[in-house]
Amino acid sequence: MLLRKTALVLALATAALLASTATATAAPADPAAAPTAPFAAAAANPVIVVGGLSGVAVAYEPIAARLRADGYRTFIYQLPGLGLGDIPTSARAFAGYVDQVRASTGAATVDVVAHSEGGLVSRYYLKRLGGTATVGRYVSLGSPQYGTYVANIVAFLGLGSCAGVVACQQMTIGSAFLADLNAGDDTPGPVRYTTVRTLQDELVRPTGNAAVNDGATNVLIQAYCPLRVVGHLGLVLDGTAYTIVRGALVDGAVRPNCLAL
Repeated sequence: MLLRKTALVLALATAALLASTATATAAPADPAAAPTAPFAAAAANPVIVVGGLSGVAVAYEPIAARLRADGYRTFIYQLPGLGLGDIPTSARAFAGYVDQVRASTGAATVDVVAHSEGGLVSRYYLKRLGGTATVGRYVSLGSPQYGTYVANIVAFLGLGSCAGVVACQQMTIGSAFLADLNAGDDTPGPVRYTTVRTLQDELVRPTGNAAVNDGATNVLIQAYCPLRVVGHLGLVLDGTAYTIVRGALVDGAVRPNCLAL
């Protein structure tokens, strides 16, 4: 099944990197890392890495570790029920988590780096739950902002309506959830929006649906690095993708490092 396969690949892709790392949880835990690079010192906001569908928190340790090494106070948010349920419900839970991080750090605002479904959860929080007052920067990695045919295919193959997974139904192109989310301004408030996508994304099809309108910075990795091969899960592991994230967190120009590990 697609969900089992996704979870398995996530676990295998990160197991070697995480052998000596404690399992991350959804509860705030300030790593107390001091800024170690000039660009980190300019970005005072804590960063919340928001996981995707079936994405356990530990799978996001690689990108969280990069952020911590660059001096960011970094937190990982695992979606409730691994993101299988209703996306607006997950967004309301995420709103509470943002408040916890702000309270624990004393920060007025946070920045969000969200993978896959996490980008929809976060954007719903911004657009429908007043989150624009508490988020400075929003960066999505391979989020099906306008839906994906993969969700439609699951239904087409006779596995039911997305195999009964509510979030999958909501990520299907043309769903009522996406119609509501994408009605009006895609990028409300003073938040700086960045989306990152890759031509090799296996789960977001068409890949252009990972971009948003109305003033966001939409980055296609291969537009800058034509030979770079990055899959859907690779967006949280790939060095080039991380250089885009890093630039977005300091409001910098898009200058991906095509050779980054």
